[in-house]
Parts: sequence; C-alpha cells; structure tokens
Amino acid sequence: MVRGSDGPDVITFKESAAPAAARILPLPPGMTAPRQVLPGVTYLVTRRCVEGQFLLRPGDTTNETFLYVLAVGPRRYHIRLHAFCVLSNHYHLVYTDPKAQMPAFQQYLDSLVARALNAALGRDDHFWSVDGYNAVTLCAPEDVVDKTAYVLANPVAAGLVEQARMWPGLWSGPEVLGDGRLTAHRPRHFFASDGEMPKTEVLELTLPPGFSSVTAFRETVECGLAERESAARRTFRRFLGVKKVLAQRVTGRPAEPAPRGTLRPRVASRDKSLRIAALEQLRAFLGAYREAWARRRKKLAGVVFPAGTYQLRVEHGVACVGYG
Repeated sequence: MVRGSDGPDVITFKESAAPAAARILPLPPGMTAPRQVLPGVTYLVTRRCVEGQFLLRPGDTTNETFLYVLAVGPRRYHIRLHAFCVLSNHYHLVYTDPKAQMPAFQQYLDSLVARALNAALGRDDHFWSVDGYNAVTLCAPEDVVDKTAYVLANPVAAGLVEQARMWPGLWSGPEVLGDGRLTAHRPRHFFASDGEMPKTEVLELTLPPGFSSVTAFRETVECGLAERESAARRTFRRFLGVKKVLAQRVTGRPAEPAPRGTLRPRVASRDKSLRIAALEQLRAFLGAYREAWARRRKKLAGVVFPAGTYQLRVEHGVACVGYG
C-alpha cells in the first residue's frame, strides 16, 4: 500500500514514476489537500470515534441505529454497498460510488449516526475524530477482495474474538456478500414516528464491479478471511471475548491508543503498475487543481477545475471538467 500525506500544505507520494522533484506538490497556505471524487470508484472507508472511545460498542441501540442509517443513506446517494464492519471505536465500509456522491453520503451517515447515538447516550460532545473519514481507492477487483477480507477479519485482527462471525456488532458475513438484503427498522429513539424517515428500509449488499458472479466474489473473500483469521490466532494468545466487549464502558478506550500523526493512504493496489498509475492520476489532479485555484484567486475568466473537483463544484458552482 502506498501512503500519501494528508497534511494541510503538501501531498507527498512515496512511490511514483515521476522524478523525485515532482513528487511534492505545495498547495495554497491554509488549504487542505482536495479530495478527487470521480464516478464509479470503489473505496475502503474508515471513520474513528473521538479519542478512540467505544461509542460504537455493540448493543441493540447501536446496532439498530447504525444499520438503519446505513440502509437509508446508500439509497439516497446511489451508493452500492459491498461490505461493512462496525467495531467499538471505528467502522469500515467497502462501497462503489457510481455518481460521485461519496462526500455527501459520508456527511449524511456520520452526522445522523452521531446525533442519534449521542441522543441515546445522553451526550452532546463530538462523536467522531476530528481527522475525518479516510477513503482509500481500490484499483482492481483483487484489491476489493483483499480489503473486504481485511474488513471482515477486523474483530479477530484486533484481538477481540476468535472468529469474526462471533462479533456481536454489525458485520457482513461472506454469506450475504454480493446480493444480501437486510431489513432495518427505524429506531424508537431520536427518529420521529410521524417523520419523513421510512419505518423500515432494506440494506442491499451488491456485487462489486469486475466480478463474474456472486459465488466467485464470496469464495475469494472467504479464502482471504480465513487466512487473516489464522494469522491473527497465531498472534494472540487469548482474545478479549464477547462478554468483555459488551461490558466495556462507552467512554473507555483501548489500553494502547492508535498512533497519532501517521500517514493516511489514498490508494491501495497489489499491482505496482496500477498503483503508480492511480497515484500519477492523483498527482495530475492536484497540479491542475492548484493551477485552477491560483487563476480563480486572480479572478481570471474561464477558469475550469479538473474532473473530480467536488466541494468547489457543489458548494460554489465552479466550472469543472465533465460538468456543464
């Protein structure tokens, strides 16, 4: 996996076919690196709770609330969900974004889950880490399989349960991948019984692009999951277990917190050529975006931002390649 800086001023690529001098792209002062949002991209998305707290600890309210919002959101934003796992202090999703609406979907999901669970917990503080969500582009079908297996193996890899299917939280087992349908009911708390939100919604798990059949996808993921589970069992002498997971305080946090200030990946691929191509595309986007931004600040006419520009296009109506 290649990691790129997510800091405020530069984007650094660890691996590229370009000369070293061209690998660092300075951005305007105070501007965070823009996210390129293109239609049809498949992502691994991760979001963590504030300070690593167990605010998503499994339980009827948490499971019901998250599942309901996860069922409603994709239908509204045309997201094709492939797999998910919700641990006590973070979640993972694998999905395809056909209409380039990932930021809107993530804002909807994270905001509604946070408000609903904060209401249930009687708290009004921040729910999610200020780092925001991390979205990793998956370049090829084999990368989708690899990251789906990673997502499903998370409860074991974290030393929580011996087998992933023992996890008491939300988890999309291999048997529902590709064409699963899960019915989600509107929670009784927070959501108005006479409001616009549906009483029930069906969460659909779809087949990712590039697979010939549901069976082929499931079987390859199952193999990857088994390998990851076996590796985790060789690592841990004992697992925390379901009983202790459920007994954790929601304000608790891991004994060993996640490292801070680490680089965040933008692209994942086992194929080096695909990985380099994806990073070169991102590098070209950032360069074109920087140039368009500079021209816009000078109030020059005819400024067109590169394909994949999202926030400026949606919130400020800038001209963008592929739109208008």
